[in-house]
Amino acid sequence: MLKQLHISNYALIDELSVGFETGFNVITGETGAGKSILLGALGFALGDRADTGVLYDKDKKCVVEAQFKLDDENLKPLFEENDLDFEAECIFRRELNPQKKSRAFINDTPVALQTMKEIGSQLVDIHSQHDSLLLTDADFQLKLLDEIAQNSELLAEYQTEYTHYNALKRKLNELKAMATKNTAENDYLKFQLDELDKADLKEGEYADIEQTLSMMENAEEIKTLLVTANGLMDDSENAILGQVNALTSTLQRMKHLLPDSEELAERVENLKVELKDIAYDLRRKEDETQFDEGQLQSLQERYDLLSRLMMKHRVGGFEELIALRDSLKEKVNAFENIDEAIAQAEKELKTCEKQLSRLAKALHDKRCQAAVAFGEKVMVLVRQLAMPFAQFQVSVESQANFGSKGSDEIRFLFSANKGIAPDDIRRVASGGELSRLMLSIKSAVSDYNYIPTLIFDEIDTGVSGEVAAKIGGIMRQMGNALQLISITHLPQVASQAEHHYFIYKDNEGERTQSHIRLLNSDERIQEIAKMLSNDRITPEALRAAEVLLGK
Repeated sequence: MLKQLHISNYALIDELSVGFETGFNVITGETGAGKSILLGALGFALGDRADTGVLYDKDKKCVVEAQFKLDDENLKPLFEENDLDFEAECIFRRELNPQKKSRAFINDTPVALQTMKEIGSQLVDIHSQHDSLLLTDADFQLKLLDEIAQNSELLAEYQTEYTHYNALKRKLNELKAMATKNTAENDYLKFQLDELDKADLKEGEYADIEQTLSMMENAEEIKTLLVTANGLMDDSENAILGQVNALTSTLQRMKHLLPDSEELAERVENLKVELKDIAYDLRRKEDETQFDEGQLQSLQERYDLLSRLMMKHRVGGFEELIALRDSLKEKVNAFENIDEAIAQAEKELKTCEKQLSRLAKALHDKRCQAAVAFGEKVMVLVRQLAMPFAQFQVSVESQANFGSKGSDEIRFLFSANKGIAPDDIRRVASGGELSRLMLSIKSAVSDYNYIPTLIFDEIDTGVSGEVAAKIGGIMRQMGNALQLISITHLPQVASQAEHHYFIYKDNEGERTQSHIRLLNSDERIQEIAKMLSNDRITPEALRAAEVLLGK
């Protein structure tokens, strides 16, 4: 439920805080006092698009905070999906700075506006006068019936299967289209594949050939350098190994004369072992380095072939050429086994259709069951609102084709007149009838606890007298199931509320400001008396107000 609303620098509001109670709350006030501003600010805090013209002071930022008490554990997964802490006290905060930049927070965690709107829609349902037209919308009717039938899990399972069903249909259509294509395309693919298969491509081959060719093309220079290195090491008059042997002999003669020279001799001996190993490796590499004209030509021809294939198929590298070969192989195999693939796809689609039919039937049965009870409940309520002969039914007709939400067509059927059969409300319901019908539907749905807080913005416009009293009674009853906040001009409705708020304008300062306060018992009598007598409080109006309030 909505516990507290704090508004700063929004439209006619400089600073305002108001707390709301459980049950039926009503807001009254003169036209233009700021009731719609209050709802606009709440909608802003719940993720509605920011109107940059709402800043009361153009040099300060606007902040709206809505504090909620969360009792419904079913909301917890929605918070967890968005990496938000689920707490008993939840605060939605929205800011708009003078630079027209908007920020949104839930429990001090920055969130995307879409996330705020998605979660906020599960906490508050704001119903304006014009929203009654939603009753004529088929999607709204179906969504409402599914909420009553508690179809969320079953519908999610159906939609998963429906997505799979559409994917199988696309796959089958693609296979059939492939089968009807001219075989010339497949012949061309086979020609390309044969050419690449004959080339016998191997992973990493191109890079290895490049490296080997580079070495072979420089074999003469490599051989010359190795001969030179061997000469320096062992095959010349002043070879390194000969010099090291002479050094070792000299140090050996010194060790009796200079004790420290023994350590030096050992170090030179170790160096000599390493140098002999190097000499051995150099000689081996010299022996292995041979220039083979035939091998060079063979490798060059292979390299040229691979290069031509890469250029012909316009690929960026040898690995892409191998990937192309593998892709061609898959396409050719698929084409050659097309009949088998089509048969398999048809089998999978048939299995999926059976599962989808089962789920659609389950949805249909639950909708039909909910439609009967819901229709009867709405009809009882709407007949209390000056339409004693009203009839209301929910038609659930199964269609041949699958849709994203089942195979049902939902229609709300209505008749306000005696002896007239119910028909689609899009054709037979007037604006006033739609408002009363929507109130009856919202009241019927409230028993299912579909949303914690419901707000009516003058849904009772255009009625008076006994009908207004009936509307007030229905709203009071709704307050037993959820938190209901209603903006009204009708004293019959206002008198039924458990908590009465008065919104008014203050013109004493430099600028007009809107304020709101919770009325006490005496103030309620005065306010309802004003509503009864067009702002003139007469003794008769005061007595009538007391009667309405049960004083």
